[in-house]
Amino acid sequence: MNPKYLLILTLIIIITVGFAFVQSTSDDNSEGYRTYSQTRMLMDTSVTITVVDNNEVHAYNSIEDAFMKMQRASNLLDSYNSSSEVYILNENKKIKNASDDLIYVIERGMYYSQISDGAFDITVKPVLDLWASKFGPDKPNIPPTEKEINNTLPLVNSSNITIKNNTVYIGKNMGIVLGGIAKGYTVDRAIESLQENGIDDGFVNAGGDGRYIGEKPDGQEWFVGLQDPDKKAEPITRINARNIAVATSGNYERYYNKSASASHIADPRTGYPVSHLISATIIAPTATEADALATTVFVMEEEKGLEMIEKLEGVECLLINSEREITRSSGFAKYEQLKD
Repeated sequence: MNPKYLLILTLIIIITVGFAFVQSTSDDNSEGYRTYSQTRMLMDTSVTITVVDNNEVHAYNSIEDAFMKMQRASNLLDSYNSSSEVYILNENKKIKNASDDLIYVIERGMYYSQISDGAFDITVKPVLDLWASKFGPDKPNIPPTEKEINNTLPLVNSSNITIKNNTVYIGKNMGIVLGGIAKGYTVDRAIESLQENGIDDGFVNAGGDGRYIGEKPDGQEWFVGLQDPDKKAEPITRINARNIAVATSGNYERYYNKSASASHIADPRTGYPVSHLISATIIAPTATEADALATTVFVMEEEKGLEMIEKLEGVECLLINSEREITRSSGFAKYEQLKD
């Protein structure tokens, strides 16, 4: 199977799915500031970078630098890219002189595993590979057996990752996948690049994982519309986005097997796909955090996920369960636009 196809299938990590759109303006204002925007395909998704500037050359140079930072981070963290650090780690079970990017993302992944009692685990790759081996062209298209899953689960344990003197070690037959956190991290790297270039207002949106800084040229906030699971024209809500990140994980359309409705997001603790939620949207200070927590909460039981979010400073969530019922964390409403 094509590695890129596997990446799309294996999202625990994987993936956090894009369900957002962002509105901006390109009108000049009295001070000559306007928005400049570019969209490119990166990490198998559409990435848009928009900045507010009064100098077109500076704006597009800043955007180019941000895309370059995203591409570099993506190249390091893509589990299915044979030249990436993650791939080398999975093949050799260790990597020397690991980049700061890789070490940071792995350490954050281990942290989210700890606070979620294993609902998020970057070492879930063996389970995801097992499921991916069962569905597709020339595959049996039946779920793995209970025995196969039970034999694979002992390989899933992020506490078996060791980092020492910039060398990362994982256990025999283990593998890591960073799709549930890496996209958010690349968005943060792009925002950092924009800020280093003096951009105070703009956003980066990668397939629904977005981070928004400052405001539009007219002083209004950016906003993010969350797609209705039933694909109605109007979003279920709009979020005022100023100096926050927003990410959504969900089961709108993707499955290992549609006829069996097997979710592409597996619970690292059980080895089985999850289906009690349709989507989980997270608001957080950074895209790394929003991305990881969106996947984490999607895997957890609804009440437990909400309880965890309530304990985290600056983090809110909106959950849609399989009955299309919407639950918000206590502070989510303060980010929502009031309807006319």
